[in-house]
Amino acid sequence: MEFGLQSSQKIGFSPWWSNAISLVDSLSTRVVEFFRKVKKTGEDDPRRIGHSFKVGLALTMVSVFYYVTPLFDGFGVSTMWAVLTVVVVMEYTVGGTLSKGLNRAFATLLAGALGVAAHQIAIHCGEKGEPILLGLFVFALAAAATFSRFIPEIKARYDYGVTIFILTFSLVAVSSYRVDELVQLAHQRLSTIAIGVATCLCTSTFVFPIWAGEDLHKLVAGNLEKLASFLEGLSAECFAEKGGIENLEGKTFLQAYKSVLNSKPTEDSLANFARWEPCHGRFWFRHPWKQYLKIGALSRQCASSMDALAAYIITTSTKSKTNTDPDLQLRIRAACKEMAAESANTLKELSTAIRTITVPSAAGRHASAAVAAIGKWRDSLSDDIALPEVLHVATTASLLADLVLRVQKIAGSVEELARLAHFKRPEPPVHDAKIKPIADEDSQSHLSITLEK
Repeated sequence: MEFGLQSSQKIGFSPWWSNAISLVDSLSTRVVEFFRKVKKTGEDDPRRIGHSFKVGLALTMVSVFYYVTPLFDGFGVSTMWAVLTVVVVMEYTVGGTLSKGLNRAFATLLAGALGVAAHQIAIHCGEKGEPILLGLFVFALAAAATFSRFIPEIKARYDYGVTIFILTFSLVAVSSYRVDELVQLAHQRLSTIAIGVATCLCTSTFVFPIWAGEDLHKLVAGNLEKLASFLEGLSAECFAEKGGIENLEGKTFLQAYKSVLNSKPTEDSLANFARWEPCHGRFWFRHPWKQYLKIGALSRQCASSMDALAAYIITTSTKSKTNTDPDLQLRIRAACKEMAAESANTLKELSTAIRTITVPSAAGRHASAAVAAIGKWRDSLSDDIALPEVLHVATTASLLADLVLRVQKIAGSVEELARLAHFKRPEPPVHDAKIKPIADEDSQSHLSITLEK
């Protein structure tokens, strides 16, 4: 009986103990996975750690106004508005912080002034007419300001400011009916908000600054490099002498352009913030940020053409194709290889020119060579050839020729950026010269000059 009792106890406790162990293992696994994600987030962009430090520093600085008694006596409970301002205004980039900070400051100033003016007008209408007139003011300005948010230009740059305007005016106008010292209250809140905005701007600009303009500049250049990687892989894997389109589905170069297709929201956001930023580094006031958006749009069009070409190549690689004249196939593959290689060189030159802010002098030569390769491809099809025999290679070459034309448009847009932004001219190559005298018995003495790169 005792043996049976002990066995039943063991059987009863065993499931509970195993469940506890599995629960602990699951929690430990999740904790380890969480810290791995935290580590990866910091390693992907170390600037995120600096931004987190800046937010903590800004909040600590404005908290001093609440902890120090003389400062608190000057602003009162409104000091908390400085803390709230830092929380909502502080953004990752300098341009984002400037955009929100200036929008909040000017919207608060304008709305506070209009709220006080509305109160001064409403008090002349008597005790019964004052709330009615204040309600009409709130209705009219809130409705007009809300409608203005649908205007694209205001939506893009001043949407946050309009929201703060509606909030501040409504608070000042409504509270004016019950608050006696309205002007003093408005002054305290405006002062504390200005302190919060100034703290954010100084911290964001002078402590580990992150410039939206530089991020946009690098993003556009990086997208061109990704497009070039696709064309380089196409030239090496598909159109090489020993290459082919079989078994290409898992190749990494076929995925190089994918991220470019979804880059529009990031580019629009960075361009909007970059317009707010002051001169910094190589970017001066009124830098042509809109031109970057044009280059980005053309890059996405080019990536769309690449998507169509990659889909066609992957689809046809799994199907049987008709036998093509080997000589004709060799000529078309050579033309396609030249188109892809020269277009890739064009995009790489353009990317390098943007990164170094220099005029893309060599890109035009590569683009012209790619266009000339289109002529070679068309000449190879000028003979009397059966259409089914060349349908596959002709379709591939046609899609590639469309890519070449799109790359040429990108080159023109980058050249326009170089003109508007006053890119510097690349320095001519310097050659080392060796001069040595030569004297022969049958001729007069002379000099030999040898140029070395």
